[in-house]
Amino acid sequence: MTTALGAAGELAIQSLIKRAPLASSLADAFRKEGFTLALVGGSVRDAILGRLSGDLDFTTNAPPASSRKILSLWAENVWDIGIAFGTVAASRGDTTVEVTTYRSESYDEESRKPEVKYGDSIEKDLVRRDFTVNAMALELTGDAPLFIDPYNGLGDLALRLLRTPNTPQASFSDDPLRMMRAARFASQLDFEVADEVQSAMKEMAGRISIVSAERVREELSKILMSSNPRAGISLLVETGITDIILPEVPKLKLEIDEHHHHKDVYEHSLTVLEQAIELEERLGGPNLVIRLAALLHDIGKPKTRSLIAGGGVSFHHHEVVGARLAKERMKALRFDGETIEAVTSLISLHLRFHGYGDGEWTDSAVRRYVRDAGDYLVHLHVLTRADCTTRNKRKAASLAATYQSLEDRISVLMEEEELSKLRPDLDGAQVMRILNVKPSRVVGLALDFLLELRIEQGPLGPEIAEKELLKWWASRGEK
Repeated sequence: MTTALGAAGELAIQSLIKRAPLASSLADAFRKEGFTLALVGGSVRDAILGRLSGDLDFTTNAPPASSRKILSLWAENVWDIGIAFGTVAASRGDTTVEVTTYRSESYDEESRKPEVKYGDSIEKDLVRRDFTVNAMALELTGDAPLFIDPYNGLGDLALRLLRTPNTPQASFSDDPLRMMRAARFASQLDFEVADEVQSAMKEMAGRISIVSAERVREELSKILMSSNPRAGISLLVETGITDIILPEVPKLKLEIDEHHHHKDVYEHSLTVLEQAIELEERLGGPNLVIRLAALLHDIGKPKTRSLIAGGGVSFHHHEVVGARLAKERMKALRFDGETIEAVTSLISLHLRFHGYGDGEWTDSAVRRYVRDAGDYLVHLHVLTRADCTTRNKRKAASLAATYQSLEDRISVLMEEEELSKLRPDLDGAQVMRILNVKPSRVVGLALDFLLELRIEQGPLGPEIAEKELLKWWASRGEK
């Protein structure tokens, strides 16, 4: 359906003028060369919702090479890395645009890459979009702007409902990642997913396996970084998609034996994720590392679950097993090494606090806690506090008070001893001079010894540290 602007189109135009005033000059540039240009997809949706950013998506009948030529004259920077798929990107001022030639694309049954074919009309282009709310367009190069909505995306937007322009089966066959996008929009926009879409997701969940790990990772990260990740994760679990991309999470739905009652670990993990999000201001805002660690912190439980005679259940060393499983899964999803290291470290440490008891840790134990957490100490504070999901208010208050006492002790030691800069009292050059040795493995061993001494006894100063180093050296039978 192509109509005059109407209320929705007027709203989109006003949002476009306010938030992306350069769009009209870009439309003029395409019009002068005899081509059409339309704002499309999520940009139209967000313009109607009043949440348009400076990142805009357009579609055109111009061939990719022509788009590149026009953009090279209009923009300050142009990137044609996606030109093989019909997309040319550019930026000018605070506005970034992607211009894509009308197209249709589909996946071969076994292929991870789409086969791209260029189309000849915007209506045919819109039918290949993922959801009706993203299949609206605003034509900008005619005599007057036209609002194009052939699949009633505006109606679905009003209902906050996700449907597909084509059948869900056809849509997900063309691009299986759209199943994860449904979960993402449920999380980001608080949309409901139509029953027929959910049914198709269950039916076609296995098709997600042909999508590259990098694309899956990006969608999963966007779900986790949304305002309501529970909605998206729950949908992926219920439709069986996580059985393929993140099987450790649905496995948390441990069977509850009538004689061995314990928490539903899956629900507990989602609650920990939500509670961690509530504490994220300590980390400066939304944080992918803490959200991943919160979701995955108990994934070692299914493999370590053991029933206790007489009632009860145990999960001994689940933090160790969980860290290993998280590392394997995150590597498979192509997360970067720094993120993997941070998340697995937090998982391996998330139970350490429970040895604190009523505060009987020595100062050396507190120093080790800080040393092992490293740059992620505040993350560990957030995860440990979020991991308390008991409904017993007295127990919850006691745990919070005990952890606060640990944080207070850390703060005092930080101030007194600069724990954040925990180092041996001597450096490598001093060790080599005192022991009269050259750079070698033994220097590293000596520094390890001095660091342990620093943790156990606090700051020693260089004189005492030298005496202790010589004692250690003599104990090894060295001259």
